[in-house]
Amino acid sequence: MKLRTTKRHFREGIKNIFRNGWMTVASVGAVTTTLLLVAAFLALMLNLNHMAGGLEEDVEIEALIDVTANEEEINEIGASIEEMDEAESVQFNSNDEQLDGLIDDMGEEGSTWQMFEQDNPLSHAYIVKAKTPSNTDGLAQQINNLDNVQEVNYGRDVIQQLFQFNEYARNIGLVLIAALVFTAIFLISNTIKLTIMARSREIGIMKLVGATNGFIRWPFFIEGALHGILGSIIPIAAVLGGYHYLVNNLSGQITYDFVELLPFNPFAWQLSLIILLIGTVIGVWGSVMSVRKFLKV
Repeated sequence: MKLRTTKRHFREGIKNIFRNGWMTVASVGAVTTTLLLVAAFLALMLNLNHMAGGLEEDVEIEALIDVTANEEEINEIGASIEEMDEAESVQFNSNDEQLDGLIDDMGEEGSTWQMFEQDNPLSHAYIVKAKTPSNTDGLAQQINNLDNVQEVNYGRDVIQQLFQFNEYARNIGLVLIAALVFTAIFLISNTIKLTIMARSREIGIMKLVGATNGFIRWPFFIEGALHGILGSIIPIAAVLGGYHYLVNNLSGQITYDFVELLPFNPFAWQLSLIILLIGTVIGVWGSVMSVRKFLKV
């Protein structure tokens, strides 16, 4: 495409924005509302994934060793676990270290366990992490089948619920975002369709004098892209403004370790680029859907 023709298409596309002032306001307003919801859901999904990922990374298997096992048998258990494909790290905790950890975890009530320091009833244990958190259950079953392993603890029910919740949240979020994007395409398509109807006589004359469909389409594509870009600005500013407030004012007040928001930077850039890209794509796609019918006349 020649540079002069490209300039002409951009000029016409921008002119259409101002020529159809109220329609542009209505279209950009509708896209703004839709993308505001998309941006909010996207921010929520990205942070839920981040928190769920952090929880998944913290999942550990505690393999308690039979108290009757001797040192050689304990070392064999450790070697067997290290040979398992899914085992990422294996750490041995003696029964004394187990008791110290229990006393620390229980705080003031832990002092009652200090009486067992001379006659420790706890078992030695191996602390194991899986390479893939979702395979923790299978790895725990393998460890549990080893000789002299008394018990395996890893919070099976809680872990499975966590993985299921994470999966549901991702799927529901994707469905909602897809529905909102489809709604935005429909709104832009209808607005540009009204613009084309108002200019159908002009388009007919252009076709009679030999203008190609591509020559007629491009200004409308640019107009659709501008609708999407303009409709992205307020959602990006609103969601990032709210997110900046949350990061700066609420992060220090949250006492749960797993509730950790994504850092504002680079999250702000990532969200802005995604929303701008979605806005541009749905604007162009909405134009494609509406222009196609009118060029058949």
